[in-house]
Amino acid sequence: MGITLARIDNRLLHGIVATQWAGKSGAQRIMIIDDEVAQNELTKASMKLARPTGMAISIITLEKAVTNFKAGKYNDHNVFLIVKKPQTLTALTREGVKIPELVVGGTVKPKEEGSAVKLYQRAYAEPEEIEAYKELKDGGTKIYAQYVPADSVINLDGFLK
Repeated sequence: MGITLARIDNRLLHGIVATQWAGKSGAQRIMIIDDEVAQNELTKASMKLARPTGMAISIITLEKAVTNFKAGKYNDHNVFLIVKKPQTLTALTREGVKIPELVVGGTVKPKEEGSAVKLYQRAYAEPEEIEAYKELKDGGTKIYAQYVPADSVINLDGFLK
């Protein structure tokens, strides 16, 4: 057991994630790893309200996530991991956390033209994010883009060479 699915999404937990991706993940727990959100009680409270019925939720910092994974806190159940940036995931994998599958959802278009690659209609990646995706792929993580489960899977291998 452990992480069943990870998702990159700039909005973290919202309607599509709660109603479609959470069920598809096969997880018992949603884990949001974001240092800013973990420190903001109002944002945490609103995300907890969006938690699908029957699923536990954790909204924690990267440091706390690493500590919890190393302590085996999630060994007895499946986790659906949601983060904003792939660098969060590379930090986890460097600590020995296995991420078998990553779906790239919606990300914010950069303000500076030419600073990012358009992965698909709803996702962009800065050069350092592409490097993080490459590191994850090289470590065995299956990576693809898909906004909702009903959409066709978009292969990102061309960006990760």
